[in-house]
This record gives sequence, C-alpha cells and structure tokens, in this order.
Amino acid sequence: MKFTCLSKGGGFHFPPCHMLSVSGFRILLDCPLDLSSLAIFSPVPIALEAHESLETDSVVRKKQKIEKTLDANDLVCAEPWYKTVKSLHLWDASFIDVILISSPTGLLGLPFLTRTKDFSAKIYVTEAAARIGQLMMEDLVSMHMELRQFYGPEDSSFLQWMRWEGLEVLPSELKKIASGTDCEELGAWMPLYSAVDVKDCMRKVQTLKYAEEACYNGTLVIKAFSSGLEIGTCNWTINGPKRNIAYISSSIFVSTHAMDFNFLGLQGNDLIIFSDFSTLDTTENMENDNTYCDPVTSSNASDDLYNLEEIAASLLKDDESMEEMEKLAFICTCAFDSVRAGGSVLVPIDRLGIVLCLLEQMSLLLESSSLKVPIYIISSVAEELLAFTNIIPEWLCKQRQEKLFSGEPLFAHVKLIKERKIHVFPAVHSVELLTNWQEPCVVFCPHWSLRLGPVVHLLRYWCSDPNSLLILESGDDANLALLPFKPMAMKVLQCSFLSGISLQKVQPLLKALQPKLLLTVSEGFEVQDPNF
Repeated sequence: MKFTCLSKGGGFHFPPCHMLSVSGFRILLDCPLDLSSLAIFSPVPIALEAHESLETDSVVRKKQKIEKTLDANDLVCAEPWYKTVKSLHLWDASFIDVILISSPTGLLGLPFLTRTKDFSAKIYVTEAAARIGQLMMEDLVSMHMELRQFYGPEDSSFLQWMRWEGLEVLPSELKKIASGTDCEELGAWMPLYSAVDVKDCMRKVQTLKYAEEACYNGTLVIKAFSSGLEIGTCNWTINGPKRNIAYISSSIFVSTHAMDFNFLGLQGNDLIIFSDFSTLDTTENMENDNTYCDPVTSSNASDDLYNLEEIAASLLKDDESMEEMEKLAFICTCAFDSVRAGGSVLVPIDRLGIVLCLLEQMSLLLESSSLKVPIYIISSVAEELLAFTNIIPEWLCKQRQEKLFSGEPLFAHVKLIKERKIHVFPAVHSVELLTNWQEPCVVFCPHWSLRLGPVVHLLRYWCSDPNSLLILESGDDANLALLPFKPMAMKVLQCSFLSGISLQKVQPLLKALQPKLLLTVSEGFEVQDPNF
C-alpha cells in the first residue's frame, strides 16, 4: 500500500484529496475545486468600472509594488480560472484506476480529469451525491457564462495575471492565493470546463446506494456508507485480498436532514484512513499530523470499560444537532429583525441541508408575524434541485422519512412554493422575477464566494442599506470576499456550521471501530506499507 495526501482541503467546500495505491490499483479519493481562490478575481464590474478597467492592457502593471491596504482595484479583472488540487495536475490521469467521490463538492473538479486523453478510471459515487454534484457543476458553468459574456472570447490576455510580471505586482495576500508560498500552486489553475464536459463526465460515473457492493476488476470490493454530513455524502470501505481499509471523510453523527453517520458499517477494518480535518485543524493536541499508530494496543487496558452499545449511544446523542438548530433559529431571528426594520436579507449559503432547514424555520417565523415578506430562491438549477430533494427519502434522516409515511412532504418548501410564500426563479434578470419583485424580501442565491451569480448584483444593490443583512458562512476571508462591495453599510452575519466529527468524539469512535492501524495525515505526507 502507498498513500499520498495531495491536499488537506479547506473545510466543507474544499474536501481533502488523496491518492491510494492498494493491490496494484491506484485510487483517487475525491476531486474537489478550491472555489475560495476565486476571491482574487473581481466580480463583473458595473459599466463605468468595466470600461476603465479593460481600456488598457497595462492595468495590472500600474499597481504599486509597495504593500498597502487592499482595495477593489487590486483584484484581478479578468475571466476567472479555477484552482484544482495543487498536486493533482502532476499525476498522469491515465494511470488512475478508481475514483471514489465522498460528497457533491468532491465531484466539482472531476470534469478536468475525465476530459483528458486516455482517462479510463472507474468512478464511484452515491446516487444522491452524483445528482446534486451534477446540478452544482451545471450552475457553476451557468454563472461563469455571465463573466465570459462580459470579458468576451478568450485570447492571450487571459494569461496576463499569471505571467511572472503580473504575479510580481500582485499584493502579497493575493499572490499567495494565486501561486502558493513558492509558486508551486500556479499549475493548478485551469479555465472552467463546459456544460458538455459535465455531461461527458457524468456518463462515466457509476452510482451506488448506501452499503451496495461494487466489485472492481474482481479484486476490490467497494462500499459507501452514510457520513451524515450532507445528503448523499459517504465514507468508503475497500476490501482487498490482503487487508480491509476504511476511509473516513468529514462526518456528522446526527443530522437534521441527511441520513446519520453509519459508523457501524466501518467496523472490522484493518486500517482506517482518518481524513476528517474540519474540527482537528484548530486543536492543540494534534501535535503530530503524520501519525501511523495502533489504537488497539493503546486501548486494551480499558476495553472492558467500554461497551459498544454505550459508545454508540454516546456518539449518537443529538446535542450537536440541537446546537445546529439553535444556530439556525438565531439566524432567522436576525433576518426577521432586518425585514421588520425595512431591510432585505441575502443568503448566499450553498449547503443544501442548511438552506432547506433555513427555509422551513424562516417561513414559520415570518408566518407567525404579521409581516408579508416574500422568500426568493434564484438559481439556474433551484427548481430541479428542490424537486429532487422531495423524492429521495432513502437518503434522509429517520425524522424526514417518517414524514413520507404520514403523507407529508419531506421538506416544507414543497407546500410553501404551492402557497406562493417561496418563489423560485432561474436568474436575477428573469421577467417573472422582475414582475414579482417585492421588498423587503429574503433571497437565497449563489455563490458563496461573492464573485459569481445573482449574489453579486443583489449585494451591490443592498450594500449601502444599513437595515439589510448579508448572511455568510464563516471560515473564508470575509474582508477579501467583501472587498469589491466596500464601503459596506449592510450588516454582515457570519455563521459556522458543523462540518465534521468533534474532537471529543474521535476517541470513542475509534474504540467502537477498533482498527488495527489508524492513519492520519498532513498535506504532502506519503506512507508506504508492503503488508497492505
């Protein structure tokens, strides 16, 4: 066995990416995009700014080399390229045998691989993650087209900011995002794939249900088990002729919408690759990220004190999900205060489960008041995505599944759309939206980077209104994201959501799984073991 950590990732939107060689086969674990790197680009400028920015090719060179406070003029005014996993482009795609996708976000970089010459890998992903991921890619392509229409056909000018002279005059903060510490990440940038590339990619995917066996080449038996993070997300088991391996990605034990983390399905494996870094990154007791240890040996002395049922009960306590619901209630209260003051609320959060729960709670809060405030959802794939979530009970938590047997819709948005309390539109400039538009209002729309999609236009429209509210997910650099829209009078609420296994539950989980070996890794880490 040989294991290489290509990227430790960066939270929910940018999951980790690894290369695993086992039984003579090379397996890629996830293929995400680092969409947070879009922050170095300027969103579509307004007409006057656009004319001034594109009038000459020497705009970048006019920037001062001296360090100063960043402003909107420092951003790259060009059609964006997209940053893939920094080391992945160094691997020959034709040598990859299997690709395992753990989440919809882990699918976003896949068309870059599938369109390469001689690509022949078998791609496995759950049915729900495949559909949601495909819609996310289609929406990304649609939003990017607006920028392409503005900047025109690609020519040699798109390379200007990537040339050495262009990089040298970038402020250090932007240069680090663009090229990394030693320019090692510059080769990870690519122009976005097309809608045709997305369709071709999805034709090469084999979808699985949870716990369904897939046999690769008569040697490896692969299964997906629910991780609880989001609808369709999973962890993987890989059973080979020598050893059994489990791969744990970001997971949540109890979810308010998705099927809970099925950790019992991961029992009985020789090796666990622990790749849930979302909550471990900030902890002080993970002193050595490059660990290859034997948890069985360290826990033998106290095995008798632990009963599997007791451990499972402690892991499945819904305290974390209750905290999440309290966060959502707080967000809804802040939104209510804004609309009551005459302002509007903008929500560019793209976590599907969080959005669905927010729609339910926000609608209930508004309905209980005397305020008649419309809720708009603006996205090229919103209608299809919302319809899909109401026909997939097998991918949802037990509470949602019970709604099916009682004759209720799985999520409240179905009823709310029929009652015209929620309105769904494909684009911010659609005639139906302009006809229906009413303020104050609540708008859910992409993109969380604040560089693409309807959010750019609406944020420019409301950024000077002190009564309006922008709700962002914390984790990324909000100052950089909001740079093109300053000065901001609009209120900004940053919220963090559960993205993985909390530290206090890691040890009980390992006691329940009892692997012979545990592998945790850091970026660039590589390990080989001939016994696997």
